[in-house]
Amino acid sequence: MSWYLLLVAGLFEVAWAIGLEYSDGFSNPLPTLGTGIAMLVSLVLLAKAIEDLPVGTAYAVWTGIGAVGTASLGIVLFDEPISLSRLVFIGTIVVGIAGLHLSTGGH
Repeated sequence: MSWYLLLVAGLFEVAWAIGLEYSDGFSNPLPTLGTGIAMLVSLVLLAKAIEDLPVGTAYAVWTGIGAVGTASLGIVLFDEPISLSRLVFIGTIVVGIAGLHLSTGGH
C-alpha cells in the first residue's frame, strides 16, 4: 500500500510543479490555490508512505516521479526542448525508480 501512496504522492508533485508555471509567480489565484493543495496532498501522502518505506528510498522515488512527470509534461505542454539525450536521461531516472522499487521488495 505504501508504494501506491508514494506513486500518488509523486503524481501530486508533478501537479504542483506544473501548477507553478500556471500560477505565474503565485499571481494567478486559482492555479495558486490548486498548486498549494497539490503540495499539501503530495507531502501528506509522502509522509504516510515513509511510515513503512525507508525515507531515502521514498524521497528518491518521490522526486524521481516528479522529475520525470514534470520534464515530460514540460515537453508536451510548454514546448520545452526535446532531444535524444534528454529522453535518455529521463529514462535513466525511470530505471532508477524501478531499481529502488525492486531493491526494497516493493509490490
